[in-house]
Amino acid sequence: MDEEKVEEAPVDIEEQTKVEIKTDIDRWMPKTALGQKVKNKEITSYDEILSQGKRPLETEIVDALIPEIETELLMIGQSKGKFGGGARRIFKQTQKKTPEGNKPSFSCYVIVGNRKGYIGGAMGKSKDTVPAREKALRKAKLNIFKIKRGCGSWVCGCKEPHSIPFKVEGKCGSVKIILLPAPKGKGLIIEKECQKLLKLAGVKDIWSQTFGQTRQKQNLIYAIITALKKLRETKIKEQETNALGAEQ
Repeated sequence: MDEEKVEEAPVDIEEQTKVEIKTDIDRWMPKTALGQKVKNKEITSYDEILSQGKRPLETEIVDALIPEIETELLMIGQSKGKFGGGARRIFKQTQKKTPEGNKPSFSCYVIVGNRKGYIGGAMGKSKDTVPAREKALRKAKLNIFKIKRGCGSWVCGCKEPHSIPFKVEGKCGSVKIILLPAPKGKGLIIEKECQKLLKLAGVKDIWSQTFGQTRQKQNLIYAIITALKKLRETKIKEQETNALGAEQ
């Protein structure tokens, strides 16, 4: 008898990269002094924490102060294929050879942001995929920082925070990336995985230039995060801030 062929439903890669966040703030029992202040509503903004130079140690602090936060997984892995031609995957698998046999481990990279200037990212590694994802999500929330958006393109001059105020660059390993402000409506002229990161950061238009082994996605992601941190670290004068439409 002929066997019936069952057609598999197509897998939506975009849906796989989404991570749901479910945190019950009402049942949260803070374990740190900073968490207690957030619970008692003594601190109502994440900017207060950043201005004091403090770093949260509880993910519930981020969930309480930035409720509209979104998360996404980046494609840093690759499936097995002939001559290394496998498709991109969320999880990167490695193996350690031991006398007992091969011990696999999985790692993934999670980014979090609210599309209004807040962005964070981290990598998690574990013996299974779910713990690796949860570890990366927890670390990404604790690594959130704020970037300075603006309109530094001489072509545009709209003074709206749709791009970045000035040129920045970041480096990791052999990878070097340069970010340049672009006029309104230009879009994100950058690598696909970096586009996801910039979208969650709230950047809509940008030009970029890369050097080195950019196929190594981890180094590319670390390089762009280093560049984005320089937007806040670099000090500019008040008159220049108004001209570039930069956020305070």
